[in-house]
Amino acid sequence: MRSARKDGRWARLAILAGVAALMFAVQARTAPKAGAPGRAVLYAAAEKELLQFDVDMNTATLVQRGSVTLPENIQEAWPHPSGKFLYVTWSNMGPSVPAGQKSPHGVTAFRIDPATGALHPHGEPISLPQRAVFMTSDMDGTHIIVAHNEPSAVTVHIINPDGTLGSVVPQGKLDVGVYAHQVRVDPSNQAVIIVTRGNGPTPAKPEDPGAIKVFDYKNGVLTNRQSIAPGGGYNFQVRHLDVHPSGKWDFVTLERQNKLFVFKRSPDGSLGESPLFMKDPLAEPPNGRRGQAVSSIHVHPNGRFVYVANRAGGMVSFEGQKVFGGGENSIAVFSINQQTGEPALIQNADTHGFGPRTFSLDRSGKILVVANQSAVPVRGDKGVSIVPAGLSVFKVNEDGKLDFVHKYDIQTSSLFWTGFVSLP
Repeated sequence: MRSARKDGRWARLAILAGVAALMFAVQARTAPKAGAPGRAVLYAAAEKELLQFDVDMNTATLVQRGSVTLPENIQEAWPHPSGKFLYVTWSNMGPSVPAGQKSPHGVTAFRIDPATGALHPHGEPISLPQRAVFMTSDMDGTHIIVAHNEPSAVTVHIINPDGTLGSVVPQGKLDVGVYAHQVRVDPSNQAVIIVTRGNGPTPAKPEDPGAIKVFDYKNGVLTNRQSIAPGGGYNFQVRHLDVHPSGKWDFVTLERQNKLFVFKRSPDGSLGESPLFMKDPLAEPPNGRRGQAVSSIHVHPNGRFVYVANRAGGMVSFEGQKVFGGGENSIAVFSINQQTGEPALIQNADTHGFGPRTFSLDRSGKILVVANQSAVPVRGDKGVSIVPAGLSVFKVNEDGKLDFVHKYDIQTSSLFWTGFVSLP
């Protein structure tokens, strides 16, 4: 009898070990790896045009090689887990488009040339019911999941075996909060996380609360699981989230509050109800300065550092024109305590531009590229000059800190997205 109990105990332990091994295998297959630089291409969205840049991984330099044009302004893009395809969502809706103006919205699939990184249309584009502000694929590359901001919603489409986009997957009644701003699939592939920003208060209406919504996920179908909204979601204007490679923590930016929060993560993707840590990514407090807000966040592939974009866009009047009113446009660099997950600010690197809405790390974690979104008039000793939008390239040191290499000016009204894709 004692032997049977012992055998049963070892069998249960073996099953648990097998489950744990499978979880780590899923994360290992899908998470980027830090290491020696490989071949990569960088894409950047300038209004309707998706620019392609060759990347010299040794010198951290870019050379533009081509571009493709989408039907409307590019909102977001996401590579297939295989690295063979890129999915790009587009719409002409956004802050600069008059309210009520109708527009087509959609997603276009591209095949990535493995030798050059050139993009080739792959199948027919799909239509979306409204503007999408973020998009991702699931971990096995069988679906794309799309976040829509106004009204807040999520849609899911099948990815066919050949990488083309297929039909929509019907969903039940979902709690998608107010102003979905990002969607991520948990590395377990068992959960989808939608970051709902809410809206700040205005003279005409009170604040809309923000929240992090966690959904069970299976075969393209979401079901409500969890809503994290400290303080009822008020003063919790969450924008973006990234998962630590260890699977222990999720790191979250709060846009209007200019904060970095850290939440405990469970193996199935559920989060703790309250943050473990709350940190300031700015070198100095904003002190009521208008237009100062955090944006994107990325954890380094080695898990030792996390990067947060600070953007300032407030304007003041000067000699009859609007000029930059001051603030911090930087990448905040935090080291991460590997036992507790606590981040510590170690650098604020000037982006050499304005409005760093997005940035990207290559898979090896050796290069970081910032998309400074807008051309901005600034006041100087010789009057007012225009600082153009552009891509700022940094080398990432062993200690996580950033060394500026070069800024590539781009003549556009909006540099809205950028991202690396590794080539074979």
